[in-house]
Amino acid sequence: MSDLTLRQDVINALTCHPGIDSANIGVAVKAGIVTLSGYVPSYWQKTSTEDVVARVKGVRGIADEIKVSLFGAPATSDEEIAKRALNSIKWNVSIPNDVIQVKVDRGLVTLYGTVDWQYQKELAAEAICGLSGLEGIFNKIEVTPRVSPANVKKLIEDALKRDAELDAHAIRVNVVDGTVTLEGKVKAWFERRVAEKAAWSARGVRAVDDRIAVG
Repeated sequence: MSDLTLRQDVINALTCHPGIDSANIGVAVKAGIVTLSGYVPSYWQKTSTEDVVARVKGVRGIADEIKVSLFGAPATSDEEIAKRALNSIKWNVSIPNDVIQVKVDRGLVTLYGTVDWQYQKELAAEAICGLSGLEGIFNKIEVTPRVSPANVKKLIEDALKRDAELDAHAIRVNVVDGTVTLEGKVKAWFERRVAEKAAWSARGVRAVDDRIAVG
């Protein structure tokens, strides 16, 4: 697939998504690497744009340079963003109470704390991604490992085998001190993300080193 064709496919995918205002999003493609630029009105749209592009066939990588701009709306103070973020996390019953701390600097939110599961770490970020005035999220919440590396490895391999979108035999898994290393080769960028998600699904995983090649 040529870069020109891939660029048009990406533009079409963004245009067809009902939740994304693509009018101010620029798309450039070189050697299968998609560079996104321009402005969107919310951080949620920024992350959604990246998710949509990742699923387009032929995408080998993404450089996300999109900025969040509220187009003339009054600025939200860091104090107000922090207050709303803590409330949003508190209202999510799947996240343990009083274990997450929030720091806000010029609209950039950093999350701290310790949880038992990776999905709880992800939910904390998802809970605040739609807040007004949010410019970005740094998720530094830690996942405390409570299972042996052998068990984590087996859980991940089983998850890979269950996923119909993946050829599990093409992916190798190694676990050391809560860090999962994925190696191998897949056909599309979104398959790499599916493999990452499977790796994060096991309890005790603290980090994923994704070395899977796309091609």
